[in-house]
Amino acid sequence: MAQITLDAPASHAPVRLGRLLTIILAGQFMAILDVSVVNVAAPTIRTDLHASGAGLQLVIAGYTIAYAVLLITGARLGDRLGHRAAFQAGLTVFTAASLACGLAGGTGMLIGFRFVQGVGAALMVPQVMSLIQRNFTGAARARALSVYGAVLAGGSVVGQVVGGLLVSADLFGTGWRPVFLVNVPIGVVLLVAGARTLPGDRGEQDRGLDLPGLVSLAAATLLFVVPLVLGHEEDWPLWGWLMLGGSVVVFALFVVAQRRASAPLIPGRVAGAPGMRAGLVTIFLCMGTFGGFLFSVALHLQGGLGYSPLRAGLFFIPGAGGFALASLNWRRAPARWHRPMIPAALVVAGLGYLGLEVFESGGVGFEVAMGLAGLGLGAAFSPLLAVALTHVAVADAADASGLLVMTNQLGQVVGVATFGTLFLSVAPPTGHALTVTCVALAVTAAVGACCATPLLRRRG
Repeated sequence: MAQITLDAPASHAPVRLGRLLTIILAGQFMAILDVSVVNVAAPTIRTDLHASGAGLQLVIAGYTIAYAVLLITGARLGDRLGHRAAFQAGLTVFTAASLACGLAGGTGMLIGFRFVQGVGAALMVPQVMSLIQRNFTGAARARALSVYGAVLAGGSVVGQVVGGLLVSADLFGTGWRPVFLVNVPIGVVLLVAGARTLPGDRGEQDRGLDLPGLVSLAAATLLFVVPLVLGHEEDWPLWGWLMLGGSVVVFALFVVAQRRASAPLIPGRVAGAPGMRAGLVTIFLCMGTFGGFLFSVALHLQGGLGYSPLRAGLFFIPGAGGFALASLNWRRAPARWHRPMIPAALVVAGLGYLGLEVFESGGVGFEVAMGLAGLGLGAAFSPLLAVALTHVAVADAADASGLLVMTNQLGQVVGVATFGTLFLSVAPPTGHALTVTCVALAVTAAVGACCATPLLRRRG
């Protein structure tokens, strides 16, 4: 990633902050990329390792499950260990697990190492927003969050393109293995650069870990995510529905326990900060449509139109470009437009989704609709982050970071599961399935726009 120079607080040099942002967002980029890059390599992995359908699903989903379940835990550990130490430790685990994945000799080993990869990402990723919150102020923070939003979009799309390139190249007969091994040299460079650049902090050793809260939230998330990820592959078995019901019960217990805890995992002042609750709901719906959009369109392009993984990945470039363009430039609009921009942008994204079903056979119209959807999502997501964090104290940065990142990730997991299931449940041809799914995506974007209306009221 190119070095970025931003306005800095008086205590830091601009170049140092530019390097800081480059390092932490490069780590974020790798973590996001690894969610999508394996999808393209899945057929080759299945053939090479003779993986069963369930085994292959766990290879793909294991990373996401561990990542989503442990994000809040990773945020709190960042508070205790120090954000620099937690970021470096997570990056070390992620890089080592990437090497192990690339050298795995069987399906079981690959599944295990993918879980470890997710653990490393869950420790590393929450520190990104915490470090932004603690080291950037005012306009510099808003710009940093804009670049953060662009990285999220870029990682999701680049993963599909890079995966297609690496698998098609079959470097030295290694097939699918480079999709994991490519992380190793990047991770090593980031570790060295991070040791020199990331600001040191001792952490708060006396801050409680709230182990009951950690365990109950992790259990609730696990019970919720596993059936969503594996449910369709397993034809929605009874155990999946029991897990979903159990997740509601365990989450209710978590909420009750948080109210009584002396050092709650999610302090009430964070969840109750002005704009936070509406922001969380809107982010969940926004990124839910994003995840469903990526998944269903990829299935349509490859399964319905017969495109290769690489060609299908290239079709996502207008969407990623639109997302990045809006994320990087929304602050150029007058300040009075920033909050109204959020619901308006979600309406634009909904129009883009409807355009996809109109031009479902591909071509220029399809790419324009992709760009419109990406533009709307980017113009909503980055302002959402800025508004949600406006009234969060620096001391609560880690908790707010874990909460926002977890909401973002769960939104995408739920989006893939619900809209992906809808797409796969509609009888062929895939053009009809895409029509039904895109209408559902547009409706959800409209609901998100309604949920964002409380953010129009300025407070403080």
